[in-house]
Parts: sequence; structure tokens; C-alpha cells
Amino acid sequence: MTHTHPPFGRALCAMITPFTASGALDLDGAQRLADRLVTQGCDGLVLSGTTGESPTTSDAEKAALIRAVREAVGERASLVAGVGTFDTRHTVELALEAEKSGADGLLVVSPYYSKPPQDALEAHFREIADASGLPVLLYDIPGRTGTRIEPDTLIRLAEHPRIVGVKDCSYDFLAAQKVFSRTDLVYYAGCEEHNLALYAVGGAGYISTVANVVPRHLRAVLDAFEAGDTVQAARLQQQATELIELMMAAGLPGSVTAKSLLNGLGLPAGPVRAPLRPADREAAIRLRTAYDRLTAA
Repeated sequence: MTHTHPPFGRALCAMITPFTASGALDLDGAQRLADRLVTQGCDGLVLSGTTGESPTTSDAEKAALIRAVREAVGERASLVAGVGTFDTRHTVELALEAEKSGADGLLVVSPYYSKPPQDALEAHFREIADASGLPVLLYDIPGRTGTRIEPDTLIRLAEHPRIVGVKDCSYDFLAAQKVFSRTDLVYYAGCEEHNLALYAVGGAGYISTVANVVPRHLRAVLDAFEAGDTVQAARLQQQATELIELMMAAGLPGSVTAKSLLNGLGLPAGPVRAPLRPADREAAIRLRTAYDRLTAA
């Protein structure tokens, strides 16, 4: 496995969805943020993922977001649309709408809450991959969905011509290596602390929430590794640990922490939608302190 041509690039940002102060979709803000992210090193943007608050945006808003961001970034970056729901029929509808709106690929999370068995999970993913002409990334995050995509299921799904890769949040490093050693699936790290480690053993790159605020720094980790400077790559990854922990593992969802930082930096973000709540003042200060420390390094 090499890093030469991952389908959507190496450095992908799981982009937040900006809202206005009143909570409406902020398409102008989305365009400005997307342009900034691409200018600062993101090869691709994942829209309407968990970080993009997909559970609380409408189908029409998801489609409008793809169109607006495509207009802003043109062909400078790939656009992957999060379309996963716990309803196969609804997911197919979102996939077709994303294709029509200009997405380059689909991110499909395991159906959550209903806990389908593996044969039903496999059938769900195949139906979605059959429905559109877009390449599909499967999103394995059992801590949120309650259902793991087992390695043997992934190996079978790899036979589908449009299922091209995985966003991996399984926290099972051995299983990930097993799958990409036995298939052509590309693996993107979905857990920020695994960005370098997964890349070092043949992963394609990352899909990162933290990239909303430090896209250049995270990109530099992969660039250093690619240039053969593994010591520098490790140093850069380690420097980001404090911010990664505060943004992703300190009890608040990534959409909340990313929006807190972006708002504090005067960048497009706005509020989160209920049931999420904004970061409190103490959390916002801790986040900003870690951000300032990293960007000053």
C-alpha cells in the first residue's frame, strides 16, 4: 500500500456547518471557511458529517451546503458528503441528492441506534453504493453508532467497485491493518491521535475535525513523513496532542469545540444547534490557550 493517489487526497477536514446568530444555515460563511481551509492545505472537505451537525440539518440544507462549497472551492478540493442515517431508504435519497449537488464522494456511517447484524449492515452499504455513481467511504465508529463494521464484513464489501475506503474510528489498529493489507480499501484516520500512526503503516491520510482550526499544522505532519523526516513528523504530531485532547476527548463534541475556537478567532462558525450547547467560558479559555500554544510553536 502506498500513499500516492488516495481518492480524495490525504488531508481532509470534517468541516463544521456555519450557522447565523439566529441558527439558520450560513452559506456565505461556509464558502469563506471552505476557501480558507483549502488555501491552508486541505485536499478535501467532508460536509455534513458528525462535526457538520448532520443530525440537525435538513436534507435541503445538506444539498445547499454542497452546492455553495463547490462554488467556493471549484476543483481545488474534493467534496465528500456525509449521507449516513439509520434508514437505508433515506440514505439512498441523500446519496442521490449529494451526487446531483456536486459531491465527489459519499461518507456513509453505520446505521446507528437500531444495531443491525452484519449481514443487514452489508446489505445496507451495498444498496447505497449501488444507488449512485459516486465512490463511497464507509465510516466505522462503533462508539457512536453501537455497531461495528467487522473486518470480515469490510473485506467482503471491498469487492464492490464503488466502495473505495474507510474512515476508521474503530480504535482497533490491528483490524484496520488486517483489512487494508487484504483489500484495496484506503484508510483515513478518523481519530486525530492516529493521524500519523495510521499513515505510517499505509493509511491514506486523515479526516479531521481539528483541521477546522489548524489545517496547516496537521498537513505538515504528513508532509514531513512523506519527505522522509519521521522525527519531525512525530514531533509535529506530538505538539498537537494537547489541542487534540481538548477538542476531541475532554467531554465536548468536536463540533462544539471547533465552533468555540473558530468563533473566538473571528472565523465563520456561529452557534451549535440543540441538543448541543456551546462551550462554557472555562472550556473556551482552555481551548484557546492550547490553540495559541500550538500555533506559537
